[in-house]
Amino acid sequence: MPYILALDQGTTSSRAIIFDEHGAIVSLAQKEFQQIYPKPGWVEHNPRDIWSTQVAVAAEAIVKANLQSKNINAIGITNQRETTVVWDRKTGEPVHNAIVWQDRRTAEFCDQLRAQGHADMIQQKTGLIVDAYFSATKVRWILDNVKGARERANAGELAFGTIDSWLIWNLTSGKVHATDVTNASRTMLYNIHDLQWDDELLKLLDIPASMLPEVKNSSEVFGHTAHQIFTADIPIAGVAGDQQAALFGQMCTQKGMVKNTYGTGCFMLMNIGDQPIVSKNNLVTTIAWKIGDKVQYALEGSIFIGGAVVQWLRDGLGIIRSSGDVEALAKKVPDTGGVYLVPAFAGLGAPHWNQYARGTMVGITRGTEAAHIARAALESIAFQTIDVLKAMEADAGLPIKELRVDGGATSNNLLMQIQADILQATVVRPEITEVTAIGAAYLAGLATNVWKSPEEIQKQWKINRSFEADSKVDTASMIKGWNRAIKAAKAWAED
Repeated sequence: MPYILALDQGTTSSRAIIFDEHGAIVSLAQKEFQQIYPKPGWVEHNPRDIWSTQVAVAAEAIVKANLQSKNINAIGITNQRETTVVWDRKTGEPVHNAIVWQDRRTAEFCDQLRAQGHADMIQQKTGLIVDAYFSATKVRWILDNVKGARERANAGELAFGTIDSWLIWNLTSGKVHATDVTNASRTMLYNIHDLQWDDELLKLLDIPASMLPEVKNSSEVFGHTAHQIFTADIPIAGVAGDQQAALFGQMCTQKGMVKNTYGTGCFMLMNIGDQPIVSKNNLVTTIAWKIGDKVQYALEGSIFIGGAVVQWLRDGLGIIRSSGDVEALAKKVPDTGGVYLVPAFAGLGAPHWNQYARGTMVGITRGTEAAHIARAALESIAFQTIDVLKAMEADAGLPIKELRVDGGATSNNLLMQIQADILQATVVRPEITEVTAIGAAYLAGLATNVWKSPEEIQKQWKINRSFEADSKVDTASMIKGWNRAIKAAKAWAED
């Protein structure tokens, strides 16, 4: 039986999952790594930690499955996007810690780009909104702030990559410096229309083209693993940023299909077909995948704090012992008692894009209890999702009746029901919730003939549970209260 190893390199942990040809999980291994916060709003990872944990869990998953490297047909990679690594081409040593997608240190520079009138040009070319979230300003920061980095980059000595490129480089012992179209489309340096690195953007950001990886399809053989990593030459055959991999894993292959991933943040993507739509509602346009010569595009709304709000209840407030306890606590009350929590801990993402907004809780009274705050935290995830969904409907001109969901927080049935009620749409949870990893596995399997077509894969997608909206819930007044709370979070940020 063919087996595919999916490397799922996330924001807080590295995971490896082995799938068989039926899309069933054979084994899984996971390892967390250190989060580094040098200053408020700054987030870094040690690239060596990312590599060591990822290769360790890959080995562990193979052992757990009672397999050997030679039994693995292909490797698929999916990764936290936008996180930026710059390393020395000769030694493979990073010149600085990885700057994580959540990091806000380049917010002021982004303000300058907007003030200079570059925002429209950047959006037209890349589909992206000018924001510190994307890779380009992070690369520039490293070149400007690491001693000697700009000179070395100009001399062709440094390589830049998102996390997929960093893993591919290490898996192939420096033989392959590549990325796929989905990750390239998140850098703010890639033209999503002509599918090329954009010279005008590179000049504007002052980034040498020599640093950039080669851009490949999401489903093709990038290279083979080096022998010091695995004992067999395993083809690396599928690569996609985590949200695009989840869209593919959810089999949202038709125009108008939508998925939402509930992870550290929440990420909603809608398949918009083979023509990009430039958003008029503060969403980003991104490449969903490229298979063969066919490109699919997606609209995306990024919510910076999703499941992380539950971690904050656990680690920051200490009102729950584990993330799984939040559902039982929130169920102790029928509603929030008028409390709204806006978890703008790292600013507000789509469709607001206010990088200075901060977390705000309103409506607190003497009667407010921990259960009300827990319920308000869950509702905040659902409210942020409807903000994005309404923007998507407006851009695409398509009403959304069904939302496919995945990610850790989807095991919370209360949250899923709240989500269905607030959206007044059906929320569908699939049988396999590891859709990010399976999306990467499917892309790798397509390139190595484990599966012949997406239509063949479609037959493996199964529903675990559907949550139908309760029409008796007064969503209009709930949404009105949420909009007032959003205004409060933005007002606090005004100087």
